[in-house]
Amino acid sequence: MKLLIDPRATVRLPSPRPLAALAALLLAACAGTPLPPWPAQQARVVPPPRTVPVGPPQTGMPQQDGAAVGAPVVPAQELPTAAPMENPGVAALFPDPPVRYDTPGLRPDRRSWTTNAELAQWLEGLSAAAGGSTRVELLRAGRTQNGLPLLALALGDARDGKTLASNGRPTVLLVGQQHGDEPASSEALLVIARELSQGLLAPMLQRINVVIVARANPDGADAGAHTSADATDLDRDHLALQTPEARAIARLVRDYRPAVVADVHEYAAQPIHTPMGELLPAQDLLVQGANTANVPEFIGKATREWYLQPLMQSLQAQGLTQEWQYTLSDSGEGLSATAGDTTPESLHNLAALSNAVGLSLASRGGAALERAHAQRRVHSLVVALTSVLKSTAERSADLLQVQSFVARDIASRACQGMLTVQAAPAVAEHQLRLLDAASGELRTLQVRWVSNQVLRPELERPRPCGYWFTQDSIAAERLGLLGLQVMRVAEEGSILAESFAGPGTAASREPLRMSIDAPAGSHYVGMNQPLANVAAAALEPSTAFSYQAKGIVPNTPGASARVLNNPSLVFEATE
Repeated sequence: MKLLIDPRATVRLPSPRPLAALAALLLAACAGTPLPPWPAQQARVVPPPRTVPVGPPQTGMPQQDGAAVGAPVVPAQELPTAAPMENPGVAALFPDPPVRYDTPGLRPDRRSWTTNAELAQWLEGLSAAAGGSTRVELLRAGRTQNGLPLLALALGDARDGKTLASNGRPTVLLVGQQHGDEPASSEALLVIARELSQGLLAPMLQRINVVIVARANPDGADAGAHTSADATDLDRDHLALQTPEARAIARLVRDYRPAVVADVHEYAAQPIHTPMGELLPAQDLLVQGANTANVPEFIGKATREWYLQPLMQSLQAQGLTQEWQYTLSDSGEGLSATAGDTTPESLHNLAALSNAVGLSLASRGGAALERAHAQRRVHSLVVALTSVLKSTAERSADLLQVQSFVARDIASRACQGMLTVQAAPAVAEHQLRLLDAASGELRTLQVRWVSNQVLRPELERPRPCGYWFTQDSIAAERLGLLGLQVMRVAEEGSILAESFAGPGTAASREPLRMSIDAPAGSHYVGMNQPLANVAAAALEPSTAFSYQAKGIVPNTPGASARVLNNPSLVFEATE
């Protein structure tokens, strides 16, 4: 059976003009500025973003003959502005933006989002139509558990004849729809891909490279499921790499070494029951910078000052509301909001341990809204992603300087100082804007705010010289996918190490210091390399996300250890 797809997805690509209102922002001069003389001091916390009033956009896209420039205006009855069970008062607070995006899933008469086949045809069309100074390459990054292709689009400037990995420009990696029930994320990335390849964003490719994975979980998208086909939360698999989807993304990170990684989501606009009634998050977009143990200070500073602050200003200028990412709950003792996550398993947090700026962006949406507010959901992500790209273009030289400094600094810290193994978030009070789901009334309520913007070390250990583990090819392969250098022992030798392996929790036991005879074929991961913090996240015992806890490295005595001195071992030659 042949699948018939609208040929406009490839033969006649949509006009790039729906982003015309952002032209002044996008095409501003992108001159880099000198790297500021950042002192070594405790990282400053950016205050929560100011929430502008919910309502119609304060600024709009230029219009022509009363209609938004670009795709035809979608009649309200074709693309619903309210979810089936949504209160009209709530729906009225999230009107459509003054522009219409025309991806396959947002066209008139559509009842479904862009299918996997349409997405592939869209990306193939962009690649085929590329020419002139723009390089657009369709990458087949791998296959899903159900055998579907995982596609990526690599975009850069073609005039110097160099590859994206060797042209000296910082690369931005954008990843959408890790959760299959968050379709607006992939629709927004299809818009960004078009604008970069042939629209208003194309001039940025003179300063940056961009790799786009519009849909990281095609199986989940097919099924409308949050998880992958084997029920794995893909967004929590970027350290262990248990799924082929996560491994495909890891290969892209390893091969293109992005300086910025933006993880694009939707958050569930579902009410929770409280004594004050049914309450909903009131924001168009929730944002989060990477925050996990051992994020380099300058990476955190660049994230806050070069990315989060201008991103929030861009959203406010478009009349879009925002807040730090949070999950609302009520235990019966008052409202509580947990802001972000602290594990290195998520893509944006692991990116920061890989010395890149890591961001997570989530528009209001999810399964509860079905196709309601689709244009506004996509618009909020397009505005945010445009800001991320602009910040990278403006700070391209500075960003490369920071990455270079951090890489050298981390590699020099082997065997010195302390390593944070586990960290806990700070708890404070926070004023949060919420919606009454029954009336649409906006309320400002004080909530218990579990903030991952500030982490408190719970468990620290002396930073080791490296990690050793037995002949475990799976662990070595996955660490290699993460970009780490894993050395294979060629001749048996002795190492001074300490082990926490065995029954019980490593955090509750004193280390067992020992001399280990490392046999030929066993593995050593030194901490004198730029991605040492990734190695620590994977191999430091005591955590729920370590390779020992996941069963990737055996949790038995003599199977793995922290190495306390630079070992005198003979290693096999590597390519």
